[in-house]
Amino acid sequence: MKAMILAAGLGTRLGHHTLERPKALVEVDGKPLLAYVLEKLVSAGFKEVVINVHHFAEQIINLVETQDFGVRIHISDESDRLLNTGGGILKARSFLDGEEPFLVHNVDILSDISINQLIEFHLKQNALATLAVGQRKSTRYFLFDEQMKLSGWRNNITEKEVIPKNSGAPFKGYAFAGIHVINPEIFQLIHTKGAFSIVDAYLSLCSSQTIIGMDTSKNFVVDVGKPQNLEKAKEFVQKFNK
Repeated sequence: MKAMILAAGLGTRLGHHTLERPKALVEVDGKPLLAYVLEKLVSAGFKEVVINVHHFAEQIINLVETQDFGVRIHISDESDRLLNTGGGILKARSFLDGEEPFLVHNVDILSDISINQLIEFHLKQNALATLAVGQRKSTRYFLFDEQMKLSGWRNNITEKEVIPKNSGAPFKGYAFAGIHVINPEIFQLIHTKGAFSIVDAYLSLCSSQTIIGMDTSKNFVVDVGKPQNLEKAKEFVQKFNK
């Protein structure tokens, strides 16, 4: 199985931390975020990974070319145009396409979620995609039915909701952990071009395709894209690496 690390974002939420470097190279306890994610994927058994780059792309390329992370790394270069999460995955199709599902992991997410358990769960569900989600505080939630099938999305600040598949049943909101497993069949189902969010793709597909959530509420997840979470991330890695 192959994996993709989404590392092309501008990291604007991190303010001064990303003025001279990409979000992927922001350090937590002396180590860049990208290194933590790569180590997690290697420990899960991945042999090949593609990383998309845009903001200070040359810094990421230099890091992976000068350090051995124990995995073969490919670069999907978005220097000319930032393609968002969905467009970035689509651009990397030539690497990700095939007969096996692939994993996508946000570079700014640190967690104790088991990658192997997520993959195993996905393979049992016969789903197009499986999302690691949890009942954590967030401004935006994916909405799932009682079978944990994706049914919509809600912005808790604006109260905007998108519910393509409304069965009338009550939905439960879960925060996305930025880790998902996707079947390559999705490439035949997405017809959007250019820059777009994978969230929008999931919402457009969930009424006709099975997109499942795996509940990771008991796991620790920290979004290091927010500066207020840097200290929390440091405490996590120090505890986790003991």
